[in-house]
Amino acid sequence: MSTAPGAEPPTESLAPIEAPIPSRGARAAGTAPLLELRSLARAVRLPGGEVLEILRGIDLIVEGGEHVSIVGRSGSGKTTLLNQLGLIDRPTGGTVLFDGQDSTRLSDRRRARLRGESVGFVFQQFNLLEGRTALENVMMPMLYGTARQFWGREKAAMEMLERVGLAGRAQSKPNRMSGGEQQRVAVARALVRRPRLILADEPTGALDVTTGEAVMALLDEIARESGAALVTITHDLQVAALSDRSFLLDGGVLHTVDRDAARGALAGTAGIRAGRAAVGASGDTTQATGAAVGDADAAARVGASEGGAR
Repeated sequence: MSTAPGAEPPTESLAPIEAPIPSRGARAAGTAPLLELRSLARAVRLPGGEVLEILRGIDLIVEGGEHVSIVGRSGSGKTTLLNQLGLIDRPTGGTVLFDGQDSTRLSDRRRARLRGESVGFVFQQFNLLEGRTALENVMMPMLYGTARQFWGREKAAMEMLERVGLAGRAQSKPNRMSGGEQQRVAVARALVRRPRLILADEPTGALDVTTGEAVMALLDEIARESGAALVTITHDLQVAALSDRSFLLDGGVLHTVDRDAARGALAGTAGIRAGRAAVGASGDTTQATGAAVGDADAAARVGASEGGAR
């Protein structure tokens, strides 16, 4: 089936995978995975009374210490899924288990506490406080931590800024920093409480290719060092190819993606960079992203299988 330039091929054209892709996350026998979604569904009721299914039948296991990427076009439900993974929103069906604990049974207060202690968020828009220094921005999550974290917040924040290579910029404010520096501050802020799960939502979307690659390498390196799980939500196949396992979110359903085929597509074509260069020259970054994903996906016919997203 042919695909128009800039369009994404239908999921039906993707060949199934015959064997599961191994992950780097290791788990002792008899212990629960860090994060598990079971038959997860999320629906909303529209003003006219109709029910819109955004996510349906999603099964996913994320182990501590592994890097998982979820790829999808705009409107595929990526943000809704991120809100489920990060315990921000509740599902309308299924369960979300965090370290074996059913989060859907917890009160809002307990969910918020679990989220604050165990989950770090990195967003496309850096969301830094403009009137605060880099050091003060990184310290912010510590204000809501334990007494020990509160009193040790400056030392911990400085150590994290040093880890991301910005110790010399601790007193700089966001408007005096480059986009890459601001994103590294955002990474430091997300990791300062040593979360067990790092959720990165389009972390390279506002960055140039070279800076984006550096930020992703930093995120992956820190996650490996700390043993935290890293889940990247992206529309960029080049970012997805850096992960241990990749998934495609299409029509609210999660499909397992053949990682090696995805990487082969990028190696055998101009990939994401060419798509951005060719279409991005028009200034339409949304179209550039669509073209890059569509071209690479169509070239590889990246394998996918429905259900059992392990």
